[in-house]
Amino acid sequence: MKLHPRFQCYREYPKEASWAHYYIHYIQPISLSPKKTILSTFADDTAITTTHPDPALASANLQHHLGRIENWTRKWRLKINESKSTHITFTLRRGHCPPVHLNRTAIPQADTVKYLGLHFDKRLTWKDHVRTKRKQLDIKTRELNWLIGKRSPLSQENKLLLYKTVLKHVWTYGLELWGCASKSNIAIIQRYQSKLLRTINNAPWYVSNHTLHSDLHIPYVLTVFRERTTAHRKVLDSHPNPLLEPLIHPPNDRRLKRRWTFDNIHEGSAAGRLDKRQTENSTLAYRRQCSVMFSDC
Repeated sequence: MKLHPRFQCYREYPKEASWAHYYIHYIQPISLSPKKTILSTFADDTAITTTHPDPALASANLQHHLGRIENWTRKWRLKINESKSTHITFTLRRGHCPPVHLNRTAIPQADTVKYLGLHFDKRLTWKDHVRTKRKQLDIKTRELNWLIGKRSPLSQENKLLLYKTVLKHVWTYGLELWGCASKSNIAIIQRYQSKLLRTINNAPWYVSNHTLHSDLHIPYVLTVFRERTTAHRKVLDSHPNPLLEPLIHPPNDRRLKRRWTFDNIHEGSAAGRLDKRQTENSTLAYRRQCSVMFSDC
């Protein structure tokens, strides 16, 4: 039996060059996207994005790229499940872009799409992502209630260790992006953390949330966002990939006072001074409260 010439490429190259040759002959044709679209791939997840003020032209550019993907999949005898693909329009206007087709099948449109573990809504408010993460946190917390609950025999240090290693990573994933959400969405995760710390410490009602965070050395959600965003900004400044330039210097066409990811870096110094004042005031108030309670006893 004679192999097809396409599958004999490894015989002409050494082992260290096999992967590079595989990429050039198999992956590169699909990665060479037109100038009007951007192709992003990670493992088996692929996303195609295009931007245009006219919805019809935006769908036309996207349809042109999908046509090239059809030819590529037909050449290598691959099958794409059109029903699992999603077409989403990111805009503040009403309505959607005209539908696009893949293999003569219309790709279903949606207002929310999940990509690489993040839930993107059409207005990029991160509302659906925060709600989904809150549900996941509630499910995992119920599963670990026998370990971190009030009746658990574990010590406080072990309970905090479980929170940092199991539960905290659920909401910190992708925080560099969705951390710029509105204050009401950030407060949803903050309320969960405050309630969990109160359960772990079995604190009474008169202990404030600020006292729990300071005594247990657990930072607030906004503080974690500022720290991770600052580290992320340093990595982007020294990264050689030119595609990351729009993340560092975004276009100056914001609407509705939309917050950007790195806005909190400039607000960090002022917020740090405010947190310090709140810490001092809450400490004094807690001491006065304790002195009154002890004197009543």
